[in-house]
Amino acid sequence: MKVTLRKFGTSIMFILKTILYFLVFWTFYRLFAIENWQLLEVTRTTAVVLVSYLISGLMFIKIYGSYDVGKRKSKPIIISLFLATVMTDLVAYIMLCIMNTNAANNHKFTFEQPWLLVVIMLLQFLEITIFTYGGNALYFKIYDPERCVIITSSERSLCEVIRGVRKYKLQYKVCKAVDYRVSNLKDYINESDTIFLYDVPMPDRTFIVEYCYQNMKNVYFNPSMADVVERNANHVILDDVSMLSISSKGLTMEQKILKRFSDIVISLIALTLSSPILLIAVIAIKAEDNGSIFFKQNRATRDGKIFSVYKLRTMKEDVDNYVSVENDDRITKVGRVLRRFRIDEIPQFINVLKGDMSVVGPRPEMLANIFNYTTTLPEFEYRLRVKAGITGYAQIAGKYNTSPRDKLVLDLMYIEEYSFWLDIKLLFQTLIVIFKKDSTEAFTMDENIQFVDFITEDEVELKDGSM
Repeated sequence: MKVTLRKFGTSIMFILKTILYFLVFWTFYRLFAIENWQLLEVTRTTAVVLVSYLISGLMFIKIYGSYDVGKRKSKPIIISLFLATVMTDLVAYIMLCIMNTNAANNHKFTFEQPWLLVVIMLLQFLEITIFTYGGNALYFKIYDPERCVIITSSERSLCEVIRGVRKYKLQYKVCKAVDYRVSNLKDYINESDTIFLYDVPMPDRTFIVEYCYQNMKNVYFNPSMADVVERNANHVILDDVSMLSISSKGLTMEQKILKRFSDIVISLIALTLSSPILLIAVIAIKAEDNGSIFFKQNRATRDGKIFSVYKLRTMKEDVDNYVSVENDDRITKVGRVLRRFRIDEIPQFINVLKGDMSVVGPRPEMLANIFNYTTTLPEFEYRLRVKAGITGYAQIAGKYNTSPRDKLVLDLMYIEEYSFWLDIKLLFQTLIVIFKKDSTEAFTMDENIQFVDFITEDEVELKDGSM
């Protein structure tokens, strides 16, 4: 039975996805059609609402993520799909209200039946939740976890990659972890379905990837600086010779103008809309300890320029200044709420208006961190090729305990792949951060993983000296 289901697994998942998408759409469309009879006939209103729902739906699924059960956990899929659905509903709802502004309906623009929109969203959330949990449960009934081997350079590096892989126990069964320098490495690869490479030198990684490709093995590896740069490469043909062209000139003049213009517009809108929230936050901060409202700290932005970043104060006054830790007793009660919903970051839109920051970009680091990171990660200085940002790829995809190097890779990917569309995409994805709780859990090694032939530092020196 399981073998039969596996043959049609892809088709089953596609059918589930199709049913869910149609059900979410039909919930919106049919319930609004109760009071809008024209939606059930061939009219301009029908055409406009259908087209707007289809186009905005495709766009927001592209931004937030699709119904990719088996690849992600249920909760992230639910959040992604629900956010995409809410945004799509709002676009279609506004278009419906616009089309109903005419002599036969409303003489001026009116938000019709907003309560019904809330009911529809709740029903859609229920549909998404049922299909996501049900889809993931069915997927893992059909497919067994892939047998995996982790190939790395040290047990220290092994801890970094296992911390991420172990979150997906239903997808991957890590059987062994080996040092990339072992002589019988091919044997470990041949007995596995998926290979994870972490901190493996480029020449060895290239050999392993090519061998895995030859033997049809899935491969995951952490990107090097060269990999990040190559993501923005263009394929060119010189006569009949294939080449990859990499441009390192940064943003074009048109991109800089458009980015600055959008920064100003977005900041003005954000400060205007958030002013009631800011007022409540200011009153709460003052009421708690009667201290200062704002907090200023020197940070670095493009080309290493130093500026003062603005935040709402979330810590007690006159305390030591160092990176926040879990259950930090320096943080006030009001400050915990402000940090949880990122309200303390709102004043940074003033920094954007002043030109010190951009809405989207690498987060501005404390000056001490810049020195420390650059010492161990020379590539860190590449982050300073663009303005620091309020939000960015590393803030959305990363977590509290994401390593500095992995955050750096995310920031460099943003810089190398920059486009105006990417900024828009990251702005919408920032909403995901509100639903994501930062992880500060301690790491524990899985006792079921077999560690094979890990080479000690002394053995590495001995091997290097004998080569």
